[in-house]
Amino acid sequence: MPAPDLRVQLSEGRTCPIYFAPLTDVPPLMETEGLSRGRCVVVTDEHVAEHYLASLTKALELGGWSPLAITLPAGEQIKSPGPLQRIYDTALRARIDRTTPILALGGGVIGDLAGYAAATLLRGLPLVQLPTSLIAQVDSAIGGKTGINHTTGKNLIGAFYQPRLICADLSSLATLPELEWTSGLAEIVKHALIAGETLRVDLERNWTQLLAREAAVVQTIVHKAAAVKVGVVSEDEREASRRMILNFGHTFGHALERVAGYGHFTHGEAVALGMRAALKVSHLVHPDLPLHSLDRLVQQVPIRHSISDFPINTLMNAMRYDKKTAGEVLRLILLKRPGEAYVTGAVTADQVAAGWAFVHGA
Repeated sequence: MPAPDLRVQLSEGRTCPIYFAPLTDVPPLMETEGLSRGRCVVVTDEHVAEHYLASLTKALELGGWSPLAITLPAGEQIKSPGPLQRIYDTALRARIDRTTPILALGGGVIGDLAGYAAATLLRGLPLVQLPTSLIAQVDSAIGGKTGINHTTGKNLIGAFYQPRLICADLSSLATLPELEWTSGLAEIVKHALIAGETLRVDLERNWTQLLAREAAVVQTIVHKAAAVKVGVVSEDEREASRRMILNFGHTFGHALERVAGYGHFTHGEAVALGMRAALKVSHLVHPDLPLHSLDRLVQQVPIRHSISDFPINTLMNAMRYDKKTAGEVLRLILLKRPGEAYVTGAVTADQVAAGWAFVHGA
């Protein structure tokens, strides 16, 4: 098999290889990464299963594996205790053991949920991430964050648990619904703003082609965006410091999702709106930041809804539940200049309100 396209460098000499390869290559890749043939559990959702489960199952069987598929409803609502319990029950009834890999076939929701199941079943099963969405291929499948939501907020229950390998089949992006495609663009823009100067230039030059999913442009952009995530995670696996910059726009975005109700905005839409607010705050703190040129890039991410129906005070109150809050201090990720992001707790309530107002009036 070919060498990995990217490799996340982790502590204690561990690594996580990332392959951009067809799903039919998964069985030999698993063997290459030291997983022994036998039983495996494939966790997916109904939408992804329709396109890819049969071909993956056939490839696994031809490769000497005995796959057990668990197909869940599609949507953010499955990142919750009930579906997690279903995975536990089905896997344990099948008499899995500690060598049984969990394969997460799907987007970020499936990756988070199946990843957390792998982290906790029998105190840890091998995890294979098979991301099929744009968000998952450039962001959520990379770095070992797993978990489920709580009524208090998103992703508040979970664990850092690294996959044994990631295999991203770029052809799966062709079947993404348009809303999922455009949602994923927000995370690519985020990577371009926080650390990817060449990626930002590529986006500015090739946005129309990217929206149209031209294969050559998609391949280049996805590779570069994933490489940004790999670089940051390799420096800070467990989000002790630098990795927090990957949450640029997310503190605002998660608050918006909580207030609006999960599903009103896609995650990408919420993050895009959150990045606009974070850019405004960044500009207030660093007046030399080219707010309008960066904001124009973010505004190219299609957004269906305005936030004007949600009071700014309500949105600000919702930010208190963010995981990055330390005590009563709200920590935000800001840009000092393009490509230079940092975490700070020295942001005033007036500045945060101004960030919301910048988006609120749009």
